[in-house]
Amino acid sequence: MKTLPGLVIAAALASLAPAIAQAPRKAVASPAVQQEFSDFIGKFRAALKANDPAAVAAMTKLPYMGDASIADAAQFRAKAWPSDFNAKNRACLQRTKPVYDRDGARNEVYAIACGGSIFTFTRTSAGFQLTDVDVAD
Repeated sequence: MKTLPGLVIAAALASLAPAIAQAPRKAVASPAVQQEFSDFIGKFRAALKANDPAAVAAMTKLPYMGDASIADAAQFRAKAWPSDFNAKNRACLQRTKPVYDRDGARNEVYAIACGGSIFTFTRTSAGFQLTDVDVAD
C-alpha cells in the first residue's frame, strides 16, 4: 500500500509537466537590437529634453496612430504633442526603463508606461519608431 501514494504523486507531477514545459518565456532582445534601440531612444530622449516636437515627429510613424489628420510634423505638434507629450510624460519617458517584448505580429517592441499611457516603440524596416500610445490597463 505504500506505493499507492507514490503513484498518485508521480501521476500528479506527470500531468503538470506539459504545463511547465509550455510556460511562456520572457522575450529577450538580441545585442544588435538592444544597441539599435539604445541609439534610437537616446535621440528620442534628446528631442524630448529639447522640447522639440518636430524631431519627435520625425521618429514617429505617421500618420500618428493611423489618424489621417495627424500625417505630418505640424499636425503632430498641434494635435498629439500637447496631450501625449506634456511635461510630466516627457520627464517620465526620459527616466523610465523600457521593457522589451514582441507583439502579436512578432515585431520587436519596447514599451514605456508613463502617466496612465503606454508608449510603444516598434522596430520597422526604417528602424525603431514610436508607433502607438495606449491607455494603460
